[in-house]
Amino acid sequence: MGHRLVSGAAPACRVPHGHDEVVTVDIAAGDGRGLDPETNMLVEFERAKGRWFEFVDGSLDHSFHVSDRDPLVGWFRENEPELLPSLLVTPGDPTTEVRAACYFAKANALLEDGLACVRVELRETPTNAVEIHGSNAAPGDGWWTRPDFTINDLAPEI
Repeated sequence: MGHRLVSGAAPACRVPHGHDEVVTVDIAAGDGRGLDPETNMLVEFERAKGRWFEFVDGSLDHSFHVSDRDPLVGWFRENEPELLPSLLVTPGDPTTEVRAACYFAKANALLEDGLACVRVELRETPTNAVEIHGSNAAPGDGWWTRPDFTINDLAPEI
């Protein structure tokens, strides 16, 4: 992924740059049920992780993360509107913290079969990581609350 921060809090991050991120999502039975006595599983792993992996591979991989206040959003809208679906737009700077909170909410929106996300760790670099639990929810409503594969609320103006 690539991103840039425009608030000025991290001057080196004003220049678009990239990271190889690692996202770890911990899930549990949200309804408190135990193991299925026939399978000794809550849910088969492929079923549990399928929609999340589809979101990561199809939406997050090679996305560009920007603030909802970044002037680059307007540039893309005017010059390359076909790339708007690849912009991950956050409320304020796309810091590791807010993206982890958005991923936490998105995982919960995507999970099925009574499963719930209980923790997200977003490792931006080998030395920078953020861990989010339910009490650190993303602000307000947005793409992160919908059970689809979108990463912004931009509508192409064509």
